[in-house]
Amino acid sequence: MSTLRFRWLALVGLAAGLAGWLVNWFATRNGYGTPALPLTSLVTTAVIIAITLVFGRRVLRWRNGKRDRPLDPILATRTLVLAQACAYAGAVSLGWHAGILVDQVALMSVRSTVAPLWGSVALMAGGIVMIMVGLVVEDFCRLPSDDDDGKGAHGGESEGEYA
Repeated sequence: MSTLRFRWLALVGLAAGLAGWLVNWFATRNGYGTPALPLTSLVTTAVIIAITLVFGRRVLRWRNGKRDRPLDPILATRTLVLAQACAYAGAVSLGWHAGILVDQVALMSVRSTVAPLWGSVALMAGGIVMIMVGLVVEDFCRLPSDDDDGKGAHGGESEGEYA
């Protein structure tokens, strides 16, 4: 399984940002509401982050030597996939709400309330935390290399294997 690439996360975030901006532009100019998630979705985001960290901690404890029982390889693989999905979902949330924020800032002079701005900022922060947790838990799943000099089997830097 390949590691997360910052370029892909950035590309996903930019595509979601463009989509968020376009949808918000169309919606607000045609009398519809702002297409942002409600602030209560931060509770769901927190639950996803907590679950990812709990499973990641189990893999990390095993990786660091607490091996009183064998690590289920399916659990380790699912933890890795969950971490990567968390990072991508965070990139989508960050991008979407950044696109909405950009359009809402332009409309601030004609709006009577700035609630959509604060909601977008809060959901962007949740997306950033999801990306960070995804990257950290992905690193938890990486096995340390067995080499002393840090070189992989091909003589270069290895990406490391996953638990």
